[in-house]
Amino acid sequence: MALLEVSGLTTHFHTRNGVVRAVDGVSFSVDRGETLGIVGESGSGKSVTCYSLLRLIPEPPGRIESGTAMFDGQDLLQMTQAQLRQVRGKRISMIFQDPMTSLNPYLRISTQLVEALQVHSDIDDKAALAKAIAALEEVGIPEASRRVRSYPHEFSGGMRQRVMIAMALITDPDLLIADEPTTALDVTVQAQILEIIRQRQEKLGTAVILVTHDLGVVAGTCDKVNVMYAGRIMESGTAEQVFYEARHPYTRALQKTIPSLQKKGQKLFTIPGLPPDLAKPITGCAFYPRCPYPKVAGPVGDVPVLRDLGNGHCHAECHFCDSTAPIESVLPEDLAEDAVVGDAAPAEGGAA
Repeated sequence: MALLEVSGLTTHFHTRNGVVRAVDGVSFSVDRGETLGIVGESGSGKSVTCYSLLRLIPEPPGRIESGTAMFDGQDLLQMTQAQLRQVRGKRISMIFQDPMTSLNPYLRISTQLVEALQVHSDIDDKAALAKAIAALEEVGIPEASRRVRSYPHEFSGGMRQRVMIAMALITDPDLLIADEPTTALDVTVQAQILEIIRQRQEKLGTAVILVTHDLGVVAGTCDKVNVMYAGRIMESGTAEQVFYEARHPYTRALQKTIPSLQKKGQKLFTIPGLPPDLAKPITGCAFYPRCPYPKVAGPVGDVPVLRDLGNGHCHAECHFCDSTAPIESVLPEDLAEDAVVGDAAPAEGGAA
């Protein structure tokens, strides 16, 4: 039985400009000790999906319209606030994308780390402080015993990010949701942090949902991958399936944007056009207007269903494009060279 099983999650924002369909029928599962990567362009619904699981979206204007999120047999979306407080921070922790707005600027780091422990466990001040110092040392904060009494503004952006990671891990959660956890870190520290998370998984069986733009991180750390676009899942499967057997045009185009796989001096590939306006109804495949593949019909019809290709590999079946040809055959000549899809290994450190 999966630790977390999400089915048909739909989250809308009701604004003056219309209903923004930020998450539109998303389904996935995560097992204990497993890492699920969620990738896609900004605005594709990755973060809102995670915030919805913990009911952290502002209501109003946000509203979870439908779906279930079964966590260890309980539906997170139906829990009372009192029940959620027993889960948030203890059994499910989250590393937020912007540490400066997530840390309280008026409280010392020690207070914020100790609070997470004392709210969820019976521990005295001295033991809690010792564990807080150990957590900071684990994520690479130098002179942790002194700096634990500092305020957030006394840390650099990367150091604040490490504090957020320490805060998320200090309660030994069953599920860690990491929203761009290594954005402000250099590649050396990034590797250290990902190794800490991996060790926690091996020791405690922690499940991880990793939201990132960095396809290199996904290739090196994730067991399964969901590719999101316009609030929907375009393709899902194991990391090997998504990188080496990509079927959806968006997944293939996203892979082509990895800078480290471009020839030196070559113009970097960008996906043409812009993501759709989610405040307007989308018919057919959301990626249709930007798709580089030959169009065989107009963008009409229902939302494409996820087609099961076997062994857990699925993609949103689009009836309007001929996506059987390799992507390099439909790109402009100056961008088609050295195409990544299907025949090249993902490089470490690439970013979408």
